[in-house]
Amino acid sequence: MINSTEDIKSFINDNGFKKIFVLCGKKSFVTSGAESFFKRLLKEKVTKLFYKSSELPVLDELIDIINQIKAFKPNLILAVGGGAVIDYAKIANVVDVRNDLTELIVNYSYPFKQKYTKLAVIPTTAGSGAEVTSNAVIYVDNIKHSFESELLLPDNFFLIPEFLMSAPNKIKASAGFDAIAQALESLVSKKSNNQSVVYASKSLKISINSYISFLKDPNLKNATEMSIASNLAGKAISISKTTAPHAASYPFTSLFNISHGHAVGLFFESFFKFNYDNLNKSETAFDLKQRFDLIFELFDVKNINNFNNKIALIKKQANLIDNLETLNIDIKQNSEKIIKGINLLRLGNNPIKIDGKDIFNIISRNI
Repeated sequence: MINSTEDIKSFINDNGFKKIFVLCGKKSFVTSGAESFFKRLLKEKVTKLFYKSSELPVLDELIDIINQIKAFKPNLILAVGGGAVIDYAKIANVVDVRNDLTELIVNYSYPFKQKYTKLAVIPTTAGSGAEVTSNAVIYVDNIKHSFESELLLPDNFFLIPEFLMSAPNKIKASAGFDAIAQALESLVSKKSNNQSVVYASKSLKISINSYISFLKDPNLKNATEMSIASNLAGKAISISKTTAPHAASYPFTSLFNISHGHAVGLFFESFFKFNYDNLNKSETAFDLKQRFDLIFELFDVKNINNFNNKIALIKKQANLIDNLETLNIDIKQNSEKIIKGINLLRLGNNPIKIDGKDIFNIISRNI
């Protein structure tokens, strides 16, 4: 599962790619060591670099990327970066610029037909698992929307632990918690199946032990472990999709600039407590109580309160603040915008039926 830079060299040279479009993050491309590596590797190739400038994947920048790819006509798109970079590349490789694009995105009705060219991705964060998911996100007017299609799956991906180690702790903390949250949400999602349970469980067995050490003392061993944990969580979530914590996180990212994994963690315990307290209203085809028992076993705890205490401790150790006053977030003043920004598609996967009123009650408790 883990690769070396030699694997990337072989892939590019063996396939004889002549024109390569490199999509990357402005800072991460340099700090990860990817820039110096690819400058040497691609010096004999015709290349075009596009440095992502928006923190979030937004429609205007996506359109610019699509237009530049079509003008350049590459036979390989290489995405090197975090979840936003990889999502941009996945979407740009299957979507055309058209007059009704905004309407199609908002209505989740884009008519996918084929990939433009080959796509290879190299994550520089351990979190989203975007390299193995069949969905990608885009923000339109500060509201998050999803593309979903098997065509979005990259043709190749490479997990290079060396590229993960030098990311700022804030990014590593947010990405790593996203991997933990994805695996946990996958275990209770209505779309969960036996295969996703295997992926999610394996991911958590690794991330629970490696996440904090990766933040405090990053080395090749824990970087490798978090890379694998992230990839497995991505595989799990590609099957099951995310639930309420993810659905409610997006407006906190778009409105208050809270990074994605951090935003997912803001009310994580409250949502899991809501699901557990309403086990008798479960809409899952599986026994939700048994899934919680599995979660408690994985976290070596006896009940939901112990579990939530452990999640709170993990967030504290990772410096993921969830005090809204400290974060300068006024829920009441922004309630309408927050509710409007919640992703209803993800909300539908929650094991217990939950609506905007429930969510407002849950997030208001943190005031």
